Amino acid sequence: MNSFEIITQILRIAAPYLFAAAGGVIAERSGIISLTLEGYMLGGAFAAVVGTFYTGSPTIGVLCGIGGGMVLALIHAISCIRYRADQVIVGIAINLFAIGITRFFLKLLFGSSSNSPRVAGFASGYANPLLWLGLLATPVVAFLLFRTTFGLRVRATGEKPEAAASVGVSVHRVQYTAVVLSGALAALGGVYLALDQHQFTDQMTAGRGFIAVAAVIFGRWSPLRAGAACLLFAAAETAQIHLQGNHVVASQFIEMIPYVLTIVALAGVVGRAIAPSALGRAET
Repeated sequence: MNSFEIITQILRIAAPYLFAAAGGVIAERSGIISLTLEGYMLGGAFAAVVGTFYTGSPTIGVLCGIGGGMVLALIHAISCIRYRADQVIVGIAINLFAIGITRFFLKLLFGSSSNSPRVAGFASGYANPLLWLGLLATPVVAFLLFRTTFGLRVRATGEKPEAAASVGVSVHRVQYTAVVLSGALAALGGVYLALDQHQFTDQMTAGRGFIAVAAVIFGRWSPLRAGAACLLFAAAETAQIHLQGNHVVASQFIEMIPYVLTIVALAGVVGRAIAPSALGRAET
């Protein structure tokens, strides 16, 4: 495999991470913990396949996937913002809920507990519009956060919500918007996976949402740094795939490469990365 093909593979693997990390940065910059990225991705993947299956249009499938992620994000937002529930516990609950509800409807709609029928998708590689959207996700979020009024309000809400409220910013409205937007972006990561594989399989996100959370922390809540972290993790996963045929090292150790890299990366950042001041703090 030549260098061009390796780069292409890295970008294809990175796309779901880039979508999810971009969403995670927005939500966490507003003060809401984003352990829910895995659930958003899974919900988005399933909704995209259902929409594509019943309409025959992957474009409508994308819209359905975005809607699925936004619904889960709205549940998260209402729980954490309106009812001031513990954000970590709600995050875990959303992820478990996404696993359960997708498995239930997978069986109900398609008569299978493991996978859906094959559906239409987009062309592979650089002809896939979702790949380009994934590559643009973190730069666009960086522009949104640092070059727009809305971005200024998001950052102010995540750092000093009392000060933001004192100048007329609706803290809760900003947080609702940020969380729902986070759900839409992360859902696109799941949509990319499902339509690239032309079907939904049970728990197909396989922990990618949690790696995206790690990328957000490793990137110190900066969209561009988080994007770079996603590319690093995707490169590790690409290396893992290419080493699968090497029988010198046991396959179990090869499969650990992306996760070991994630742990090592976070170990080097913890204690030095400064999270938004109001992250995880319920506001009245």
